[in-house]
Amino acid sequence: MKRIYLAAALFAGALTMTAQNAPQKDMSYKNWVKQAPKYADDFFSTPEAIRIGDNVLLYQQTTGGWPKNIKMQVELSAEEKAEILKLKNRVNDSTIDNDATITEIHYLSRLYNATGDERYKQAVLDGIQYIFNAQYENGGWPQFWPRDYGYYTHITYNDNAMVNVMEVLRDIYEGQSPYEFVPQTIKEQARVSFFKGVDCILATQIVKDGKLTVWCAQHDAKTLEPAKARAYELPSYSGQESDDVALLLMSIPNPSPEVIASVEGAIEWFNTYKITGLQKEYFVNEEGKRDYRMVSCDDCDPLWARFYDLETTEPFFSDRDGVKKSDISEIGHERRNGYSWYNNHGLKVLKRYEKWKKEIAK
Repeated sequence: MKRIYLAAALFAGALTMTAQNAPQKDMSYKNWVKQAPKYADDFFSTPEAIRIGDNVLLYQQTTGGWPKNIKMQVELSAEEKAEILKLKNRVNDSTIDNDATITEIHYLSRLYNATGDERYKQAVLDGIQYIFNAQYENGGWPQFWPRDYGYYTHITYNDNAMVNVMEVLRDIYEGQSPYEFVPQTIKEQARVSFFKGVDCILATQIVKDGKLTVWCAQHDAKTLEPAKARAYELPSYSGQESDDVALLLMSIPNPSPEVIASVEGAIEWFNTYKITGLQKEYFVNEEGKRDYRMVSCDDCDPLWARFYDLETTEPFFSDRDGVKKSDISEIGHERRNGYSWYNNHGLKVLKRYEKWKKEIAK
């Protein structure tokens, strides 16, 4: 979940990362998780790639995982490195949220392939082991592990945390680049872990009136029921997180009858609860702030709300007080503009479904 400043706050007492120590274009942690997968192959043979890789090693915790929201690309002083080294045992910071851990595993895999440095290979294997260790017996992954309290322990589809992990596992067991070097035993373990994840997806799919529907952004790790996270993230049908879950299921070759039924149920839900004739209109409010409202439209793409009530199936919105509202205009400017309440991602699900039906019919 996008608690952008959480890890920064945790590390603030120990680290001072100043703007003059890194290129301005790289100062945002988001630039790290977005840019790291896009580096060209020849970059990984450069001193700069190695410098960043050594930062990545430094931040890896004793769990094998990494904290989130870290600017891995920032140049660090000797004093800062010494302080970071002291934090390796802060194991509750290890997470798969905000693309943490999977980004570092991918980066170090490419760096190992370019340099042959065994330190990077071992860090990758430790990171993969972290993913194995963090997985529940029911196949789900929590947002943070080994934390044992709070919503961090929920099975987490929010922001595609679990889907992202499963896609990496699939790349590993299929021997996709850059994971060709991973030992076969670990590849086989990754395959088992992936399909345990599929079992969890099937088990957590919400059933309404005897019909399979979609998923909540997070599910209780024990009961598998839809669960609450932050105050404004209430149990619901998720019109946002469910799209990539459905796409993942449609990417499985030779799907089982259970997977096919799951997809069909999700597609029916996406078709039933799409919102037509509505779009965002941006404006400057009385305080001079950029804002938006939802207005009618004649020729616009359908939308899906992020949250739908589990009883009424109506879209709802919530401020930091956790009170459900039926109209987005009823919540404050900060939450309305600081969170994704509507999206059109269901379109890619419906489009993929048309191809998928033809594929499984062969």
